[in-house]
Amino acid sequence: MLKKIMFLFFIVSASVSFAQTVYEPVHSDVYVFLDLMAQKGVIRFDDEIKPLGREYIAEKLLQIKEGENNLTNLEKEELEFYLKDFGMEITALIKNSGVGTPDNNAGMNNPDSSYTTIINKDPYDRYRLFAYADTLFKINASPILGYELGKLDGAKYSYRWNGLYLYGYLGNNIGYSVRYQDNSEDGTTVDRTKSFTPVTGISISKSSANNIEYDDINANLTYNWSWGDLSVGKDYLNWGYGQSGLLVLSDKAPSFPFIRLDLRLTNWLSFNYIHAWLNSNEIDSSLVYSSYLPGHPNIAYINKYLAQHTLTLTPVVGLDISVGESIIYSNQLQLAYLIPVMFFWSADHYLSENNETASGNSQFFMNVSSRDQLKNTHLYGTLFIDEISLEGLFKPLTQRNQIGFTLGGSITDLPFENTTFTIEYTKIYPFVYNNYNQAETFQNSGYLMGDWIGDNADLIYGAINYRLIRGLQATIWGQYIRKGAEETAEQDQVQPQPPFLFGLRTDYTYFGLTAKYEITHELFAALQYQTTNVSTQQSKPSFPVGRLNEYFVSLYYGIH
Repeated sequence: MLKKIMFLFFIVSASVSFAQTVYEPVHSDVYVFLDLMAQKGVIRFDDEIKPLGREYIAEKLLQIKEGENNLTNLEKEELEFYLKDFGMEITALIKNSGVGTPDNNAGMNNPDSSYTTIINKDPYDRYRLFAYADTLFKINASPILGYELGKLDGAKYSYRWNGLYLYGYLGNNIGYSVRYQDNSEDGTTVDRTKSFTPVTGISISKSSANNIEYDDINANLTYNWSWGDLSVGKDYLNWGYGQSGLLVLSDKAPSFPFIRLDLRLTNWLSFNYIHAWLNSNEIDSSLVYSSYLPGHPNIAYINKYLAQHTLTLTPVVGLDISVGESIIYSNQLQLAYLIPVMFFWSADHYLSENNETASGNSQFFMNVSSRDQLKNTHLYGTLFIDEISLEGLFKPLTQRNQIGFTLGGSITDLPFENTTFTIEYTKIYPFVYNNYNQAETFQNSGYLMGDWIGDNADLIYGAINYRLIRGLQATIWGQYIRKGAEETAEQDQVQPQPPFLFGLRTDYTYFGLTAKYEITHELFAALQYQTTNVSTQQSKPSFPVGRLNEYFVSLYYGIH
């Protein structure tokens, strides 16, 4: 019956207007599936800025269903699996298109039907802890439970997490989601800083000799209309492409509160705006005052903000070109940066009266993505400009050029079905992401918002991914990183700037193998092995080598 409804849906309308938006978490595997389908030319997929709405994802799944003759048998099974997960959104699309005839089949053909599910399958054949729907209010609730056990540097390590994820819709235009997770790590080798690793940074709430505890909460409230979305939330935001890291916005830093605006202006032009409230980790000395308890003064942190906007152009199917601008500023909230179409660099000149010590920290960036213009291939590149001078391009000893770039590509189903090969190179010159004003670095809570390797470093990454059966995939990967010395604020102001990889260098060589199986919706089992060789230059050309081995096995429910 579901196939019949989708067939009718596409006869009437190939595209529909969304009524509501709920953002799918950035770590959801459905993004990987849709990215693969776009790479094979089955769909056009606008995923440069994530997370994306579940309704948009549902539309793309239906488009894939229409062209399923181009899929492998495994991909057809994966498609049916994801269609069950997005049944509520598919029903909403059917309702908006005016397609579907009421009957008594679990509400799938009757968008206005009500149902309640408790620890059972919902009307779309997907297990839920709790689900409820009527004409006004809809909600899905899922537990978050996980346990990981392994060895880190020869010592026993364990990690457990638990929480709750719920999302739903209110009326015809409002979507909401809340995700809370409590975490505990145990072992003598627990990483308390999460510094030089792609793992998301943390703020520890409790700590002992062999244990750390911390939590994470994300929430979104979104209002949607036919050509746009406006949301307020606290969540992770990703910008651009890359498996080894993201230059512009990644999930390395803890999530932050923001206002987000997305406008779908035409089928070849879209616009995104974000204004975020960041954690500076810098105490405002003017707001320190004593309390009734001696030795425990009340403090406040310096206010820190991010404003960012992006314009994406699609001149031909499969080719996306994006340009964007952002600025980090501190102290007072500025109305100029709350104007989505403002040129931030020009507003900064006005607000600072061209006084460098009063200005913000601005960035420019662009991204180019080409999908299936070469068969089954995704080619992409990102350029991040922290500071640049055209004169400095030809006279590097007189001007500073602080840029980073990523070039990457992947190819799938060639020469073997269900296999994807990926290679990437990233280079980030000295002083990118930094600023001599410590409240205006490209960081949140002390962690980089861009690529986790930081500045004065480069990386080459390669991976082979093979999908064995529905939900089961294995990846062999490796990467090599060169990291130069950490710079000082004084070096940021002198000419010429230090050369790339200046200072004593550290080299990191990684090799890893991961296997993950989604047994049923959101129930995962995973294995991970990683070995790391670290060679730190003591004096030229001496590079003593240290090795770190990691083994983990995990079982968990919920997107992680």
